[in-house]
Amino acid sequence: MADAEVKRKTKETDINVSLTMKDNSAIKIDTPVPFFSHMLNSFSFHGGFSLAIKASGDIEVDPHHLVEDCGLVIGSAFAQLAAQTGPVKRYGHSIIPMDDALSEVCIDACGRPYLVYNVDYPQNFAGDFDLSLIREFMQGFANSAKINLHCISRYGLNGHHIAEALFKAFGIAVAQAFRKSDSITPLSTKGQLA
Repeated sequence: MADAEVKRKTKETDINVSLTMKDNSAIKIDTPVPFFSHMLNSFSFHGGFSLAIKASGDIEVDPHHLVEDCGLVIGSAFAQLAAQTGPVKRYGHSIIPMDDALSEVCIDACGRPYLVYNVDYPQNFAGDFDLSLIREFMQGFANSAKINLHCISRYGLNGHHIAEALFKAFGIAVAQAFRKSDSITPLSTKGQLA
């Protein structure tokens, strides 16, 4: 049984997501963009949760719509999870190396969407995947999950390594931030988030 399920269909994309936080034994990533599927698999596996996604879209035009909308739908699943489970731990942070690259992600699941994306790729593409689309995914996720999301590449020589370290760090940070809190009230001196 999934902890959260979200479906979104537009004239450009058709995306179904289910999310289970207890383990990562049921990851199933099905998109028509192989490098992006690889990143989502790393995100889920290293986060320790099961993400099942079936996505299709107008990639003959450009993968942009599909990648951005996946961010929106996956982020919505985490927002749904937080709404159902009550107060979450709120903060998550991870720094991950991958060969020449070191990537960092910090999250505040505070109900106020904001993205800081300080990532430069030495190459514009990983295979035929435009690495600039990762920012669009992160923006969509931050907006729909209602989180403050900071993505930083400290350094790296290979765009694939930078991106993969980033998605691994993202999975770990998301899992930390969205863990159920022992507190019965939101972790805020205001008494509420957002």
